[in-house]
Order: sequence, then structure tokens, then C-alpha cells
Amino acid sequence: MRNTDRRSFLKIAGISIGAGALYRVAPLLGAGREGAGLSRALREANGEPLRPFSFVQLSDTHVGFEGPPDPLGTRAFERAVETINALPEPPELILFTGDLTHDTEDRREHAARLKRFREIAGKLSVQAIHCVPGEHDAALDGGALFRESLGPTSYSFDHRGVHFVGLDNVSRGKPEIGKEQLAWLERDLSRFGPSAPIVVFTHRPLFDLKPEWEWFTDDGDAVMNLLARFENVTVLYGHIHRADHRRIGRADHHAARSLVFAFPDPESGAEKKPLPFRKERPFANLGIRRIAAPGAPGALSIDDVELSAAEFSGTAGIQQLLKGGSFA
Repeated sequence: MRNTDRRSFLKIAGISIGAGALYRVAPLLGAGREGAGLSRALREANGEPLRPFSFVQLSDTHVGFEGPPDPLGTRAFERAVETINALPEPPELILFTGDLTHDTEDRREHAARLKRFREIAGKLSVQAIHCVPGEHDAALDGGALFRESLGPTSYSFDHRGVHFVGLDNVSRGKPEIGKEQLAWLERDLSRFGPSAPIVVFTHRPLFDLKPEWEWFTDDGDAVMNLLARFENVTVLYGHIHRADHRRIGRADHHAARSLVFAFPDPESGAEKKPLPFRKERPFANLGIRRIAAPGAPGALSIDDVELSAAEFSGTAGIQQLLKGGSFA
């Protein structure tokens, strides 16, 4: 098998819709016997043929958060659900990358916030919803209430030839994956060859983005070492409340926008202070991000367009901005 076939069989493109990011996954298999061989091998490895599909990443809904710097409450989350349900190409999956709720020491109130999260998320018209916790969901009780309400905090599954891995880097009282989860991850990945497409989703970044702002995972390097032998790795995370993309080694790391206040650019921001709320443009920090992958993985072109409620109205505005996109 030629390296060009193995390296180019997966195209992943993301569109941030102020509701996280919409990703489209398309196989770029080589033609002829080699491409057919790779397709067969992937099907044998994870049970499903590799076929195009789309999914959405949502993050940091913080249900229960009220007051400055963002008085919107759940309005942005509810707007995101309406937006996704109105997309002309419905996504098959939703991945939530943590901080679904805002933390509270009152267990009954926390349970009520999780219930409210499930009520809003349950309106999404998708095949499946998958969640991992953020520190606001799980740090106070080690993830106990999250597991009671939503299931395991780490797990994996296959979808249309892509292997998805949800990791928990918040429930241990410090930002780490931990030895037990690392051992499980090593076993989980062992059945795949290097060309298998892997999507990891977690809350905190798995690299040192800005440690002084707590934007890191202690043993993130150990995770990436386990993933180093794979040629197609995409890591999706939240926590930083802003869109961000880094290509590190052979892996692409994408952060989604939040559904509450945004944080400053880590490259230029002097302090981790939420950006101020703007009454005249309540969704000013939410927007459209088009990412196209016209060639090899990593060669992404990015087009950011801010979604302003004053200029574009609801789903009609989003569809207007998406119109004329370059995606096949």
C-alpha cells in the first residue's frame, strides 16, 4: 500500500456555527485495488464501512450559570439546538466536550441542572449524543452525578469507519487522565492499524496551550504518545471558550467556541478575563468558522465570520452565511 493512500483517506472539515463546530468526514481512498484493500481492512477493524457523514461538537454550555459577564442563561444553548436542527445537512452525531453544567455544591441543584441540560439536548434531531465531563460537571464529586445522569465519563465507539474516543481529564481532582484510563486507552487502540481514523474528544487540551491559565492536561503527552503511531488523529476539546486550531506532530487539535462568555486569545491576552457582554450584539462572540481541507491533512484554510444577531437572524442567517461554501 502506498503511503499517499494511507495518509489521505480521511478528510475532516469543520464549520464553527456559534454552536460549536460542524465537522464533515469524507473518505479519500485511493482508487483501485489498494483503496479497496484499505476500505476492507477498516471495515474488519471497526465493523462499519467508511462513508461520508457529519457531526457537531458543542462545548461549555454551563447550564445554571447566571449573571455577568453573560446574562443569556441557556438562550445560546437553545439557539444552538434550533440552529443544528435547521441545518440542510443534518449531523449524525453530537459530541459535547464538557462543562455541560455550571458547578454548585448543592447536589440537588446540580442534579436539576443536569436534568435541564438533558431536556435541551434532547431536542436535538440526531442519531446519537455523546458527552464527556468538564471540571464544572465532575471535579466536586469525582464525576459521580455525571455517571448517574449521563453514563461513563470515558468510553469509545465506532461510527462509519471512524473510531471515536471520549476521555475524562477532569474527574480526578486535578487535570489528568490517570494510569487506569491510559491503560484502558492502550488496550482500546490495540486493535487498530496506523491508518485507522481516530477522533478523540475531551474537555481540557491534551497539550500545554497556556498552563498559567490552567489550559493543559498533566499527562496529555502520555495520551499523545499512545496516538503517535496513527496517521489520522483529530482531537476535539472545549474549556478555553474560543475557537482554536493547532497542528502538533501528526494530530490536529481543535477547540470549539463555548455557549457562554468567551476568553481572550491566549497569544495576546494579558489575563484570563472573560470578554465583556455586549447588549447590542448578544451573540457577538459566536460565529461561523469555515475550515476546508483541500489537500493533505493539516492543510486547512480557515474563514472566520462573526455571527451578529443584528445583521443575521437565527437559522436563516446561518444558512445565508453557509450558502456558497466550498464544501463538496
